[in-house]
Amino acid sequence: MGKYSASNRSWLTRIAVGMGAVITAIGLWSPGAARADTFVPLPKGHIEGPGVKITSTSEHAVVSPSLAANGAGRTTWVSGDVTVDIQTPDGVVGPNNGAQNNAGTNDSSTHGASGLTVGYLVGCQVALGSFGPSLGATLSTSPTIAAGVSFPISPGEVKWVQIDNKDMTKSGRYFLNYQDVPMDVQGCAGYAQARQFAVVEVIGPDYHKVTLYGQPFSLG
Repeated sequence: MGKYSASNRSWLTRIAVGMGAVITAIGLWSPGAARADTFVPLPKGHIEGPGVKITSTSEHAVVSPSLAANGAGRTTWVSGDVTVDIQTPDGVVGPNNGAQNNAGTNDSSTHGASGLTVGYLVGCQVALGSFGPSLGATLSTSPTIAAGVSFPISPGEVKWVQIDNKDMTKSGRYFLNYQDVPMDVQGCAGYAQARQFAVVEVIGPDYHKVTLYGQPFSLG
């Protein structure tokens, strides 16, 4: 039998290492290892009202099948930056009724400061692009849901999911940032959509509300 030289052993070692790398790569790219997440970039938004400017930037979502894996749910992680420039009277006491304009519910506060509320409308079999006073859907009368909590939703229903809020006690510029905040939707066997909202309530002698809506996107 022939003898292997040191150079032959080195050559065989390189082949074995190379084959191992190929096998590892195949394993990593196999269907079982592939992720089903979908990255959704969303455009900037801007709106102005009396003494208020709202700007939304860097908004995006990552949509995936529900963590519950039951076929009727889906999960999305949302991120974004909201900037508000506001002129508001200092030290004026007044209502802050929240995104749904319902005083006394858990989506509102009555501490008397101008405020920013950021969150998402989530609808089951509802086209949120037509959202407005004429929306032919049932807005949930339950308290606003905090993001990060799994929640059920029925066909034709829209729910408010609150990300965060911020008091604005003085005139100036305010920022609200959120990163990879989860929303786990359950019970919607049809298509579902979500849409960012940023609501600013300005208290004082001339109380008013300004709302910026983001672009709707599919949850699948």
